[in-house]
Amino acid sequence: MQIYKTIFVLLSHIIFVTAMGYYLITNLQWYNYKIERVLLKHKRYSWHFFFFFIPIIAYYLTGIYFWIYFYFALLPSFYIWQRKLDKRVVFTARVKRFFLFLLLATLFQDTLCFATHRCEVYGVILPLFVAMLIGELFEKILFNGYKKEATKKINSLKELKIVAITASYGKTSIKNFLYQILKDDFRAYKTPKSVNTEAGIVKDINNSLPKDTQIYIAEAGAREQGDIKKIVDILQNHYAIVGKIGPAHIEYFKSLENIRDTKMEVINSKKLIKAFVHKSAVVKPNEKVQIFGDEIKSVTSTLEGLSFDLEIDGKIEHFEADNILGEFNAINITAAILLALELGLEMEKIKQKVKKLKQVEHRLQKIEAGGKLIIDDSYNGNLEGMVSSYQLVSSYKGRKVIITPGIIESTKEANEKLSKKIDEVFDLVVITGKANSIILMNNIKKAKKLFLSDKEKMQELLAKETFAGDLILFSNDAPTFI
Repeated sequence: MQIYKTIFVLLSHIIFVTAMGYYLITNLQWYNYKIERVLLKHKRYSWHFFFFFIPIIAYYLTGIYFWIYFYFALLPSFYIWQRKLDKRVVFTARVKRFFLFLLLATLFQDTLCFATHRCEVYGVILPLFVAMLIGELFEKILFNGYKKEATKKINSLKELKIVAITASYGKTSIKNFLYQILKDDFRAYKTPKSVNTEAGIVKDINNSLPKDTQIYIAEAGAREQGDIKKIVDILQNHYAIVGKIGPAHIEYFKSLENIRDTKMEVINSKKLIKAFVHKSAVVKPNEKVQIFGDEIKSVTSTLEGLSFDLEIDGKIEHFEADNILGEFNAINITAAILLALELGLEMEKIKQKVKKLKQVEHRLQKIEAGGKLIIDDSYNGNLEGMVSSYQLVSSYKGRKVIITPGIIESTKEANEKLSKKIDEVFDLVVITGKANSIILMNNIKKAKKLFLSDKEKMQELLAKETFAGDLILFSNDAPTFI
């Protein structure tokens, strides 16, 4: 009988440690494998207590009775929790290696304990710590090899010119607009979707960058000072674009000055030929740095498209973008135009390209369905851009509905300003996520408010609360863990 009990405890212990490892790696993947962000920047600390700390404390304090709680309470609730996540763990090679290291550490510890009879309980913290430590060291060694491979590949492509793009807002749009303007005249390639980290760019270079590329357009993002410098050290970009600077992710950077300084790391390439920097960066121009923004004039933005004038070399040039929504996109398109001119494209050809630009997915993307006008702006997460989209839809004659979590990774004051603007424009507000729900609920006075805790019920709610003729704006989005 004792042997069966021992086998049960050993197997159960392995399952328990694996479950704790699953919770840990899920959170690490959400926060770019930075344990300090998981501990200090998390929005759902109750999850840490319910799914990690309380189970581990209970394991050490309750003895054999723990397994009743584990199998009949914790595991079922853990399963339901992860099923409801809209951003579940992706089983990348790194994640698979973590679970391998965790299994080996757990088996080694349990075998040693079983053989020596010196352990009253099998440890949980130790195998998790060892798996994290070995995993981190292994990933650093592996990544250094990948970086050298990426640098070697870039250096071998003699025709290649690299454009690095960063901004607080709009860097993905600038990247996509520039690619659309250049792709018929150059063998251009851009980083996919929102890939903008050092690791993502290294992987993209090694696995996807075609060897005959003439123009590589790379998006550079950051969560802390030095992040963009690491990208520049790899790319050694020939051109740089710094778009609009503002308080996005200010909870990481603490000040606008820190944000500006981090974004400006993009011009520190040894091979830099020219940089176009938006005036919001408040930096001085020089022979390599051109400030832009003041030349943008007469911007007209409606639900039918965008038009604006640019003063270039003392001459006014008119641009129309029939498929692009949002006044702020005049800045993003201007950045792409200036670089296209720098690369030698003729003005009239650029105008034709701008006219045919396609809206970037989830960024003021217009969709008509079931008699409703849907504006998908779910990737727009800053105060200025969100307010601009509200002004855009304010002229719509029918009922206006907004679905939003507010501004994530921003201040209380910014969300209060957002709430007041929402109240001026919309008839129905659907608040998603808990992060800013109290602020939005307290500051939106006139519009009808609904709170949606489970986004799986979004379709059901919209079917019930919206009607043909409504405009529905998806304004920002946030994963469940935020």
